[in-house]
Amino acid sequence: MSKIDGSREFLPINIALMTVSDTRTRADDKSGDTLFERITNAGHNVVAREIISDDKTLIEQQLKLWINDSEIDVVISTGGTGLTGRDVTPEAFEAVYEKSIPGFGELFRMLSYEKIKTSTIQSRATAGLAGGTYLFALPGSPGACRDAWDDILVHQLDSRFRPCNFVELMPRLKEK
Repeated sequence: MSKIDGSREFLPINIALMTVSDTRTRADDKSGDTLFERITNAGHNVVAREIISDDKTLIEQQLKLWINDSEIDVVISTGGTGLTGRDVTPEAFEAVYEKSIPGFGELFRMLSYEKIKTSTIQSRATAGLAGGTYLFALPGSPGACRDAWDDILVHQLDSRFRPCNFVELMPRLKEK
């Protein structure tokens, strides 16, 4: 059974937030604000936050900067995971992955189905690893960000979560 092991120490991690949008600004970035609030309330640090246009090259460039920054453990993006012509976030993320984490997208869509039924089929939420950094691409709605954080990431990014979590793997992510 999954649970928080109170005998283990909580280890705060450093997270970079990316909102992918051609129209959002910091003043109206509700999804970014939703993630920022949840991340900091969980005890983690938001060490960078950017709004990037729906442009595959720009998204990849920002990801590579953060992947190469030893201070950043995790990147979480919101937006650009749909099916329209400008939705290129999954392609940008997949271009930098060294390893994909297919279970994240599968679990997100399973949990999302319980709330929005078959509309979840339009989500291309994805996750992977590059340079020892976890990368998560979430849909652009505040509800989807809440669901991904509250139902998956808050647990997997908590070093006390059992039977296993992403944090305990961090020291070994760059092993050869």
